[in-house]
Amino acid sequence: MGNTFGTLFRITTWGESHGGGVGVVVDGCPPCLELSVADLQPDLDRRRPGQSSIVTPRKETDTVQILSGVFEGRTLGTPISLWVKNEDFRSEAYNEMAEKFRPSHADYTYHAKYGHRAWPGGGRTSARETIGRVAAGAIAKKLLRLRYGVEVLAAVTQVKDLVATVDPERFTAAEVEANILRCPDATQAPAMIALIEDARKNGDSLGGVVLGVARGVPVGWGDPVFDRLEADLAKAMLSLPATKGFEIGSGFAGVHLTGREHNDAFRNIDGEVRTLTNRSGGVQGGISNGETIYFRTAFKPVATVMHEQDTVDVHYQNTTLKGRGRHDPCVLPRAVPMVEAMTALVLLDHALRHEAQCGRPGTA
Repeated sequence: MGNTFGTLFRITTWGESHGGGVGVVVDGCPPCLELSVADLQPDLDRRRPGQSSIVTPRKETDTVQILSGVFEGRTLGTPISLWVKNEDFRSEAYNEMAEKFRPSHADYTYHAKYGHRAWPGGGRTSARETIGRVAAGAIAKKLLRLRYGVEVLAAVTQVKDLVATVDPERFTAAEVEANILRCPDATQAPAMIALIEDARKNGDSLGGVVLGVARGVPVGWGDPVFDRLEADLAKAMLSLPATKGFEIGSGFAGVHLTGREHNDAFRNIDGEVRTLTNRSGGVQGGISNGETIYFRTAFKPVATVMHEQDTVDVHYQNTTLKGRGRHDPCVLPRAVPMVEAMTALVLLDHALRHEAQCGRPGTA
């Protein structure tokens, strides 16, 4: 229930933070795609803990194993099962959380819904669940790139009140990876990193915004009404841990404009229908229009802070709890590959659905 995502390209993630491992089953991947661990590991390395001073120090290699669905280096068209072993977990840091609910975590809601929960590390609610998404997303990114010429990128554009200048049309993967924050604005990134480091030293946490971009998406991906492309992107992003907001194109800023100011005028440019502006964010009527798709996802400050806070215990008695264990002071650097993965999963699923219904990949 709620662990499967997608229609034709479908994934099911599994595993808990302090269990034997986490992983994903990918169903619907086309056959004969060349695929190896080398295609998956780079994005998992970008997601893994312990990679810099501004993420959790938990030491995990997050080395992926392909258990099924690939033979002689190519996909079979059968389910692909991927597994990552959990190695550096310290459940004793969570002993107090067995009896007390962490503020703003899912401890209470899981307890109230199921009457039983895996409290070490947050169990299924931990961001380690996203390992499966990122691994599956790496497959989707490769297919999008090879079959459709689509490039998927993400970048940090805001930390608390500090906002970076990032052009969705121009920033590169190299610029994103040029610093530990994954912010392509070299001028603003150092101040953002310093702000996160201060929060970590003070036992606190910060939130911010990740920009997601897809370039080269053809016209026609998406469906009317309930399966609008932006609706599926919104669901994908808001399914990620710590997300609290989503906007595409002009987003909430569009309310400050009139219709005449906001409309994206059409023109025939070199035989193609293009728009002179892109306030729609590459999607109109729930269907891609051939322009760059761009959107922003808001991530809240990490819920675990190293300060005493009010809470209740499993008997619903008032008490207090101080955060313990190893946690990110800010999820943003590790959220970048997660946003890319979910974007790729949505786009590839819609690409396959479009081909199944219309018999062609889309209008370039």
